[in-house]
Amino acid sequence: MSSTSSGEMAYVEHTAGVNGLHKIILREVRGCSAEVYLYGAQVTSWKNEHGEELLFLSSKAIFKPPKAIRGGIPICFPQFGIQGSLEVHGFARNRFWIVDPDPPPFPTSSSNKAFVDLILKLSEEDVKIWPHRYEFRLRITLGPGGDLMLTSRIRNTSTDGKLLTFTFAYHTYFAVTDVSEVRVEGLETLDYLDNLQNRERFTEQGDAITFESEVDKIYLSTPTKIAIIDHERKRTFVLRKDGLPDAVVWNPWDKKAKAIPDFGDADYKHMLCVEAACVEKPIVLKPGEEWKGRQELSAVPSSYCSGQLDPQKALQGV
Repeated sequence: MSSTSSGEMAYVEHTAGVNGLHKIILREVRGCSAEVYLYGAQVTSWKNEHGEELLFLSSKAIFKPPKAIRGGIPICFPQFGIQGSLEVHGFARNRFWIVDPDPPPFPTSSSNKAFVDLILKLSEEDVKIWPHRYEFRLRITLGPGGDLMLTSRIRNTSTDGKLLTFTFAYHTYFAVTDVSEVRVEGLETLDYLDNLQNRERFTEQGDAITFESEVDKIYLSTPTKIAIIDHERKRTFVLRKDGLPDAVVWNPWDKKAKAIPDFGDADYKHMLCVEAACVEKPIVLKPGEEWKGRQELSAVPSSYCSGQLDPQKALQGV
């Protein structure tokens, strides 16, 4: 456990990560932790009090700008996927952010000591490829119980009356034991766009979502709470979100995994992306307007008996 010279615990530590990139480690008293790189403002690690890693990071992840880091929680902004003229998933995930020297007041629990405020500064190069003025502030918080919270605040700072239009996602890679033994609950009966079928619209038929082949779907009008249940680990991730109506579910499966250079051939078995997103209907801000998008992740033991989980407990926050 890191501590200061006075013997007090260091909740926030700045250090050098892979390839010397600036990394911030958040720690809480019980022993849970999170690691954030200024490159991409990307969370690359989230561990519980037992030191177990809860996020997937590719075995071939490349920590070399301008390549995005494969795994953790990449931030997709101002474009999700290939829906627009920018590079895939926009540029926020491969820019260097800075620690916000003057974060605005933030309604938060005073018990949260492990947090960092980051800001994406507008560069003239980015204005050339995406001619908009904005301010993107991000707070990453590790709660005393080990919950991980990301709050994005994006403001249109245009002075010429121009609207700010963007799509967004927290591209969270959850670490799972075996994706074929995972189920996702909270998305049943919803409409989705299937990226494997030219974004055609379908309605989910299953009573829970399980995985036996490649999946790349954008679920629409999703609830604020989604459960990802890892049967083998007897662990349930609960994703809570605000301001993000969509949920993207992605796993490349074996063939596509082999074709992704920074992805290990067998990595697909041990990850599942469930992404709080706003994709179908872009966010539109008038000058001076601000959008807020928040996700909170928690990991709880699954109650498991006679082959049936009790997902309602997870979904009701019991």
